[in-house]
Amino acid sequence: MVISRSVAAVIAVVLVVSACSSGATTTTDTPSAGTSVAPVTVETGTARVFPPAPAVPDGPLQPDDRASLEEVASSIRDGYFPAVRSLTDTADPRTLWVLADVLRFAQGAEGAWEVVDVVEQIAGTTIDQSRPWGDLTDHLLAWDLPAPPGYVELKRQIYTTVDPRWGFVFDDPGAELDYRLIGWGGVLIDDRPLGDPLGCARGCIPALDDPALTSASEGGWYPDDRIVFGVEINGDAVAFPKNIMEVHEMVNATIGGRRVAIPYCTLCGSAQVFFTDAVEGVQRPPVLRTSGLLSRSNKVMYDLDSLSVFDTFTGAAVTGPLRERGVVLPQATIVTTTWQDWRTTHPDTLVVAEDGGVGNRYPLDPLGGRDDNGPIFPIGQVDDRLPVHMQVLGVDLGAGRFVAVPADAARETLLAGGTVEIEGVNVTLDGRGLRAMLDGEEIPSHQAFWFAWSQFHPTTSLWLPS
Repeated sequence: MVISRSVAAVIAVVLVVSACSSGATTTTDTPSAGTSVAPVTVETGTARVFPPAPAVPDGPLQPDDRASLEEVASSIRDGYFPAVRSLTDTADPRTLWVLADVLRFAQGAEGAWEVVDVVEQIAGTTIDQSRPWGDLTDHLLAWDLPAPPGYVELKRQIYTTVDPRWGFVFDDPGAELDYRLIGWGGVLIDDRPLGDPLGCARGCIPALDDPALTSASEGGWYPDDRIVFGVEINGDAVAFPKNIMEVHEMVNATIGGRRVAIPYCTLCGSAQVFFTDAVEGVQRPPVLRTSGLLSRSNKVMYDLDSLSVFDTFTGAAVTGPLRERGVVLPQATIVTTTWQDWRTTHPDTLVVAEDGGVGNRYPLDPLGGRDDNGPIFPIGQVDDRLPVHMQVLGVDLGAGRFVAVPADAARETLLAGGTVEIEGVNVTLDGRGLRAMLDGEEIPSHQAFWFAWSQFHPTTSLWLPS
């Protein structure tokens, strides 16, 4: 495969950059028709107003449009897109989804300006030329514009031109995946075998498999006030320092005799724990890896063996053999707290070794404040009941019922002797971390940024302190 120097340079640059009270309460339900729900700008994290969506025709694409899109998709190889001009003849807005995918990889290519010009003509609005893919995608998500017939095949052509290893993501005709939401996260796929301690030759976010663990007394290298993600299974407690998780974003390990996978989506501020030893009929528990792709800022993870893609928020297989079998990975609670608080509450805890057991050196702040100004990838609409990057504790009650609790407000309420309760869920303290109880039993929960929790669970009910 030959890719133009301009397109290759864009990919190379992105790879380097990415190397990823009183107790009285108020409960709010899912937004009503009158609730303000608006898209968010990448730069500021504040709501913005988009122009009206263009009219969308019914039926298949015009044959000439389909042929032009195929030629434009294949032109990713050289970075020039002369066929894009013919798309203005019909100006079918559905073609914008394919052009957005092209722009994701061709923003630095010589011919990208021509694509942007056509995009503006078809969309009937101007696009921020400093970030054309992001701004166009923000528009498309805000409009909820339908994709054209045959979109998955065209998207597959574009993505596999950049990396053929992504082909499996697009190959399941029964996939339960909205391919409009899939975008490139800036790194390539992690397809290393289980236990490989090395990174990827072409750049990826390498999972950490079976990291070395030490006693809490040997964890003095990690500052007391820094965040850890604490997991306790069958009486065994393990702390995963945030700085290590920011580098690897995925851990496969055994805790309390159970095999688990722990993805950490830095863009969503969300660490989760999935049991991977509960899938019957497989030769070994799924080995989860980071694909390098995103779904509205949420990492797209997959199983190394079956090449099945999972919804990272729900644990449901959405493509491949495990999707056909209806696999949904059960979850456990993960507690977000400080290292001092976790080891005080769990004195027998283990903690990931300073070098991860693989000889690495981890900076304390690998991301350097990357997410301080709001989401950096297009996410579409946001629920403005809370700030986009406020941390919430989220609980899936099943049957399409979800609840969320602002983490800091809940902690302050509980420390003051109040109660935090919503739809039968009672939030309790684990030191200064949070857990959720339902009918006297713990129910899996985890924290995430509000924009992430609410966009994947738009019907969520929200607890607020009065």
